[in-house]
Amino acid sequence: MNIIVCIKQVLDAKDVHLDPVTNNLVREGVPSIMNPYDHYAVEEAVRLRELLGGKVTVLTMGPPQAEEVLRQAVSCGADHGVLVSDRAFAGADTWATSYTLAMAVQVIEAFDLILLGKQAIDGDTAQVGPSLAMRLGVPYVTCVQKVREASDSGLILERMMDDGYDLLAVDYPVLLTVVKGINQPRVPSLKGKMRAKTMEMRKLSAADIGADPLCIGLPGSPTQVEKVFSPPVRSQGTVFTGSLDEQIDQLVDSLKPYL
Repeated sequence: MNIIVCIKQVLDAKDVHLDPVTNNLVREGVPSIMNPYDHYAVEEAVRLRELLGGKVTVLTMGPPQAEEVLRQAVSCGADHGVLVSDRAFAGADTWATSYTLAMAVQVIEAFDLILLGKQAIDGDTAQVGPSLAMRLGVPYVTCVQKVREASDSGLILERMMDDGYDLLAVDYPVLLTVVKGINQPRVPSLKGKMRAKTMEMRKLSAADIGADPLCIGLPGSPTQVEKVFSPPVRSQGTVFTGSLDEQIDQLVDSLKPYL
């Protein structure tokens, strides 16, 4: 069983703020972390490898410092790490990102299963997983909340829905995005930390994966962020008091001027 887990290094959301003059994100002094949903993808991959055998390769696209999240994943049980890094990737949207990851996956090796967190907390689009599956020509299931059964031929899954869940049977190869709660990510062991510290991560550039320069980074991104800003501060609103009937009357009176 060859499993690839795509992970992402993101800014720690609780420490992110905007520059009041430029309206740009202030990155200086803000720690970077593994995208929280990706922890669950790594853990599920390791559990499946422990059950079925094989290996887990973690893959990330980012600047050189993104190697930190690869080492974190290895300390939690992954076998190998691959960093796809090149200045030409800068400014990539989800379209260009999925293209880059797909090209990298095809260079790494054949796979049975690809796992991702359902979305990244910085973009919140949940588009990379399905787009990556489309580019690789494999089926996909999003928002997987439980793997009920796993065998050498396929999986039986629960896909989270608004009104419950779908029960699905899938064969390999397949791509899954997972949600929080599918498992409880393990704490890195001392042995895992030592192994991650000394492991040499494989590094791939745009040339190494045979990427078309017009399909990566800003040139390959149909969408671009022109401006980031904080929403205007809203008033505290109106608080109605009294009985339910009195509050309804107050609400009706407050709306009359706008009718």
